[in-house]
Amino acid sequence: MNPMRTDFSRLDVSRLPSPCWVVDEVAIQQNLAILNEVGRRSGAKVLAALKAFSLFELAPHYRNQLWGTCSSGLHEALLAQEFYPGERHVFSAAYSESDLEQILPIADHIVFNSVPQWLRFKSVCLSAQQHRPNLSFGLRINPEHSEGDIPLYDPCAPGSRLGITASELTPGILEGINGLHFHTLCEHLFEPLARTVAAVEARFGHLFAQLEWINFGGGHHITHPDYDREALISLIQTFRNQYKLEVYLEPGEAIAIGTGVLVSEVLDLRPAADMEQAILDTSATCHMPDTLEMPYRADILGAGQPEEYAYTYRLGGLTCLAGDTMGCYSFTEPLELGQKVLFLDMSHYTMVKTSTFNGTKLPAIAIWNSEADTVKLIREFGYQDFRDRLS
Repeated sequence: MNPMRTDFSRLDVSRLPSPCWVVDEVAIQQNLAILNEVGRRSGAKVLAALKAFSLFELAPHYRNQLWGTCSSGLHEALLAQEFYPGERHVFSAAYSESDLEQILPIADHIVFNSVPQWLRFKSVCLSAQQHRPNLSFGLRINPEHSEGDIPLYDPCAPGSRLGITASELTPGILEGINGLHFHTLCEHLFEPLARTVAAVEARFGHLFAQLEWINFGGGHHITHPDYDREALISLIQTFRNQYKLEVYLEPGEAIAIGTGVLVSEVLDLRPAADMEQAILDTSATCHMPDTLEMPYRADILGAGQPEEYAYTYRLGGLTCLAGDTMGCYSFTEPLELGQKVLFLDMSHYTMVKTSTFNGTKLPAIAIWNSEADTVKLIREFGYQDFRDRLS
């Protein structure tokens, strides 16, 4: 099922530069309301994973909807402190001493990825806790239970650098630790979570009596139309009642799924041996890298599969990378130079993963209110943004 919450065919793209990300704030509010309901009814605290979507212009909408944020390191934690309400949780695959010194005064939960990292910083952490009694520490665990379809996104794949296995948690390691964190999912519905929780209970359940909280991590498509939210609520309620632990969730894409598009423009049309090619003013590798990494084919408003409609094109990006292509799409009418093309569901893991390879311009960022039909251009990028990243 298409997760788009908004009919972007109603958006007047003539009001926008190109390329441009456009996020519907009404759709964001709808997703936040769903997550708030899940938290209230289940008793879990739901956090926003800034690694997936950190358009802080919308941060005021998070107030009274979510319980806080989770960050992947110092810079996201500083962003959370500056703009977002609620608790601040931080996890990193490893911390430098200087970064941790800056995180300790502003975070509420700090999660370590390995036993050596925890032991290295344990004394400074517990010293900081003396001054901030609410400061809490956790360990990321590896349940050794894979639900990932793509090895690149599977934290439980053999040889994973993410998380601590049960065999590593020898007696005494949990001294000073308040909770456990696992994050094993990626754009999954409910059933993989249920199986993962069962694996966590089997391998780590004997430790729960020593803890105060557990974090179920992210990757949950809670706001997707197909997600079984009633089952999620029931699972969390049962888990909390059985183990007397505070439960956290930290969805990322679930906040932004179905809320935005990437507007691009056709710059060139050229023939090729198998089908006509269209070059756009955007880039798969620079602006929507997940389409190449996962890989997946993004939907385009009004377009279909190759040969589904009368006119089929291979869409390509601006860079010199030969594989910088978005895929093959068909349209009911021929594409024209200057025509706008809208890639759907382009809010999460897009803006946060961009690059300026080849000096490619970053898309502008705009917020659309689909109810009032107002557009606010938040940011445009130019040469100085490219230059200042280099020296």
